Amino acid sequence: MVLDNVSLIMMAAGDSTRFCASNAQNFRCKKQWLRVGEEPLWLVATHNLTRHFSFKQVILTASSQDCGYMQNISPYKVVQGGQTRCQSLRNALKYIDTPLVLVSDVARWDSSDSVIKAMLATLDENVACVVPFVGVADTSFYEGEYLKRENIKLIQTPQLSRVEDLREALKDTNKDFSDESSALYAFGKKIAFVQGSTLMNKLTFDSDLKAHITRLSPPSKKIFVGNGIDVHQFEEGKQMWLGGVQIESAFGFKAHSDGDVALHALSDAILGAIGGGDIGEWFPDIDETYKNADSKMMLDNIYTFAQSVGYELYNADISIIAQTPKIAPYKNAMRECIAHILRVPNSRINIKATTTERLGFIGRKEGICVEVCVSMGFADWHTPIQNLC
Repeated sequence: MVLDNVSLIMMAAGDSTRFCASNAQNFRCKKQWLRVGEEPLWLVATHNLTRHFSFKQVILTASSQDCGYMQNISPYKVVQGGQTRCQSLRNALKYIDTPLVLVSDVARWDSSDSVIKAMLATLDENVACVVPFVGVADTSFYEGEYLKRENIKLIQTPQLSRVEDLREALKDTNKDFSDESSALYAFGKKIAFVQGSTLMNKLTFDSDLKAHITRLSPPSKKIFVGNGIDVHQFEEGKQMWLGGVQIESAFGFKAHSDGDVALHALSDAILGAIGGGDIGEWFPDIDETYKNADSKMMLDNIYTFAQSVGYELYNADISIIAQTPKIAPYKNAMRECIAHILRVPNSRINIKATTTERLGFIGRKEGICVEVCVSMGFADWHTPIQNLC
């Protein structure tokens, strides 16, 4: 169905605080990044709408951290969201040039085309917004009174709105609203309702996955390999950190940060596996914020991001090439430190040390080179839930 006068905005800028808080500590994937096969849920949700409707524009919102990474994957335009849903929507509306906009949350990934057709048919010149709803089956009690459940509507998305009315309703940046209909209602505009669908129930907590699992394929079992390499020369009078461990040495590494060449190479390997760029993009050496920065913090930030977009580490193989200092006495401590940062068993981290037999800059004791190879895959959210069903 061609909709030349309608644009689509998909809201995916949230941080999934409630979803992640209800999961096990080592599962940190945001709900919009749950992998269905190889696709993240935000892309599945968008495809479910664009498969049935041809919108003039399709825009997704993403957090500041996710925005660039999402755009690398997305066939649609991605804009940076804000701290709230309202702020994200304001940002997205700047790019809309159609009179109507359909706004949906990727957490309601299975939108019904029949519901959307009913919304389009219901919109008339007196209505600013059409919303789907589902009723309440149970007796409802609120602030000391029983409510007539037939009068209660649980509002869903997508919601179809008139763009100019919506822009005006959201103009006051000091006001916040949970959705488009509440903003337009507060602005004095007429809201129309259509019967929604339980298929569009929102995914909020990990327990909600039980209701969705039969309609969502498990994540792909593909393995992604990343390589990282880094070199730093020695600097007299600086403390040496290597593999997250303090090394007894008269010199450290010449670097903007603490110069932990092993953690830098490991960080690059993780970014390589997920297609996330390189450590220099994340922590530029021209930014004084990262002057003498702790490389353990840098690695933790990068791996936390990798987990948030749906990946987990299978193993890391780290090769330290150094003529000096002696690495063997520190290997176990390095392995324990790195495993702790990456929240994996020690057995997944391997550290090898070798020399260049006194050849080259390493052999002349001018610096160290570290090479790292990691294997990663999509976090398996499907199997634990399936076992509970």
